[in-house]
Amino acid sequence: MRKPRDIDTELKLLAHKAKGLKAKRVMQLGELVTITGADALDLETLAGALLVAIEGAKSVETKEAWRREGAAFFQRRQRGKGRAGAEGAADGDAAGTAPGGGGAETE
Repeated sequence: MRKPRDIDTELKLLAHKAKGLKAKRVMQLGELVTITGADALDLETLAGALLVAIEGAKSVETKEAWRREGAAFFQRRQRGKGRAGAEGAADGDAAGTAPGGGGAETE
């Protein structure tokens, strides 16, 4: 006879995993704000810019153009790190990895 599944334990494990993934996403978004320089904006300006971006994201063409621009941004950062060597790691560059670079799109 098969052992019955412990659904409550499985649900708790899934909830714990979801909480960890949400925390990781929040941290990645904070890193993104910092590496793009958007942290120099006051909160109201940043919120307004994000709201305008959300409104503009209804167009597939607009989102694709933004995606290409974002990919180019991270490629430029990656090339810049290659020339700078380990300099970023030596000065405590916590934003050295691209948010989502660890496969976040597939999670």
